[in-house]
Amino acid sequence: PYCLDCHPFPHCIIKNFLGSKTFVENLQRELMELNFHEKSNDLYKFKQSDDLKKRTEPHISGLRAALFGRFRSWLGEVLQVELEPVVDISCARYEYTDVLLCHDDELEGRRVAFILYLVPPWQSSDGGTLDLYTTDSECNFHPQSIVKSLVPSLNTLVLFEVSPVSFHQVSEVLTRDKCRLSLSGWFHGPSLERPPRHRGPPVPRSPHLPRDETLLLEWVNPVYLDIAYQEQIQEEFEDSSEIQLKDFLKEEKFKEVKEALRLTQIQWTKRGPPNKRCYDAASLNTLPQCVSACWELLCSEAFFLLLSNFTGLRLHYLCPADDDDDDDDDDENKDEEKKDAEATGSSTKSPSSANAKLSTPVCCGELRRWSHGGYTLLHDAEASRAEYALDLVLPFCGADWQSEFGGFTCYVANEEDEELLTVYPEDNSLALVYRDKETLKFVKHVNHESLSDSDNSFTCREFYDFSFVYYE
Repeated sequence: PYCLDCHPFPHCIIKNFLGSKTFVENLQRELMELNFHEKSNDLYKFKQSDDLKKRTEPHISGLRAALFGRFRSWLGEVLQVELEPVVDISCARYEYTDVLLCHDDELEGRRVAFILYLVPPWQSSDGGTLDLYTTDSECNFHPQSIVKSLVPSLNTLVLFEVSPVSFHQVSEVLTRDKCRLSLSGWFHGPSLERPPRHRGPPVPRSPHLPRDETLLLEWVNPVYLDIAYQEQIQEEFEDSSEIQLKDFLKEEKFKEVKEALRLTQIQWTKRGPPNKRCYDAASLNTLPQCVSACWELLCSEAFFLLLSNFTGLRLHYLCPADDDDDDDDDDENKDEEKKDAEATGSSTKSPSSANAKLSTPVCCGELRRWSHGGYTLLHDAEASRAEYALDLVLPFCGADWQSEFGGFTCYVANEEDEELLTVYPEDNSLALVYRDKETLKFVKHVNHESLSDSDNSFTCREFYDFSFVYYE
């Protein structure tokens, strides 16, 4: 028995694909004896075997020969496509909290994807479903929502056409005592034509708000307003391009904002599309007064100057230019005036029109809410727009948030797997990271561990953060 469906994109489900129960059991045994490697990045977390192209175990090699021999020929005839003799097959094990997030499978040469499930009895409540997405329109090709979820079942083969709209995911595995074992790969052939991807508009940037140092004195831990300590921070930051400033806000201010973030008056909007991100962003005009004041702090002119003092970046006109560093300035009055300004973030004079035209530092930001299922992904549009920038994250997460829950920010080198830096959310710890054009970032999927199990009922842990980007 088989099922063929074109919604939301062409796919086929063939049950009892292999005729012999004994063959299936022996195939499972051979696969479980393979070496598996932990695979983890922005998009997925699971265990994968080495390439099965040259494995000599009788049942693995027998299935491979059948799939890429007679079955491929039959499939090519049905599709009326010349499929190539490329063997592309591996084995995957998904266990508790493993996941493969929304993507379309499109890589050069992939024409039809296949998955053969070799699982124990499985229910939708176990997670690990193959979820298929609709797309928003003929021109944007952005995934919208899940319209079909296929529950794995033993000896079932799923095929689907790889195309610009074949968005799917493997939902997070929620069972602790079952292994979602599968064989998967692709039949290669001429790729379907891919129209240009729609690129959304860049996030709007704003210059600083005209607020003076009284805002800093009201909000920021006084230790960070000490000029000698700022110089120490700058030395450390210039050495490593990142720093975490613990207990950054005054304790009473931090607690006030943290409590206000849970108020129902804040309107949250789901940010997508799911092939790029999934989290809630606050509507700024619904923020309680103290949260709004914290937002103003991070956008203020005084804060831009404070960041300049922390980092050495030119985020304010009072910050010295690089080529001024070696100049001797004998005017002690000017020097003292500038030190006073740096210590508190004050600005008592206006930039010359020439300096103002030369460059106006700007920022963009969000107030985000993270809960089970939240993430951001690396994507081509972000890579093409990458530029030098200072990232700021100020989390409100509670002492019980643990790194194994996910929700941490990873920095990676563009087009490489190398992880450069991981920043874990920590209450009232201001994280500053300077990244170049070859550095991208993502927030790791918040997994099922983030749900606390009390009295057999799950409560959702969540955390909040202010996320800003500053540009010189």
